[in-house]
Amino acid sequence: MKHAIRTVSAALLGAALAFAGPTLAQDEAAAESPAATDNPQVTLHTSMGDIRIELYPAEAPASVENFLDYANDGFYDGTVFHRVISHFMIQGGGFTPDLERKETRDPVTNEADNGLKNERGTVAMARTSDPHSATAQFFINVEYNPSLDHTGTEHTRAWGYAVFGRVVDGMDVVDEIRFVPTHTINEGTPEQMGDVPLEPVLIESVEVH
Repeated sequence: MKHAIRTVSAALLGAALAFAGPTLAQDEAAAESPAATDNPQVTLHTSMGDIRIELYPAEAPASVENFLDYANDGFYDGTVFHRVISHFMIQGGGFTPDLERKETRDPVTNEADNGLKNERGTVAMARTSDPHSATAQFFINVEYNPSLDHTGTEHTRAWGYAVFGRVVDGMDVVDEIRFVPTHTINEGTPEQMGDVPLEPVLIESVEVH
């Protein structure tokens, strides 16, 4: 198995808020758009149900174009949510069910300075410690994670993680995924991966609307 890249740092995870549970207001906010109602939408057809996402091309043009290119090419079909942290986020879009990392295109510019926050239900680009290293992987915030928001350009944590969409239907599915049992594989080796679902959570296909 190829070496796995950790795309949301342990330091940021440690800064995540303690779980207080989603409120009705939070779930209503997850259905609101900061831009026009004619934004493109996609549906992730997963093994646990459908997740519909509205994309924000006005705020994150490079990230949205990149995501749609992968979606239209069928890149995400048959990938998994490979990293699931119940009080933080669910991450996918880069690994097959046997946890082989897929080959990707060149990375995109970090657009985390677009004013969008990593609130519950938002979708953001995953990356390495290099602020401009995002390729195909993305994550859905299951709580408000202000430690992932853009605050400056002086170092990688300040850059933050670029929000480019929001779940508008299917947060109940996201909440089911966030609580699946997980484990660590290849512990103590360069291929170690943590927070991996015991049973694969498959992205069967992505429908672009």
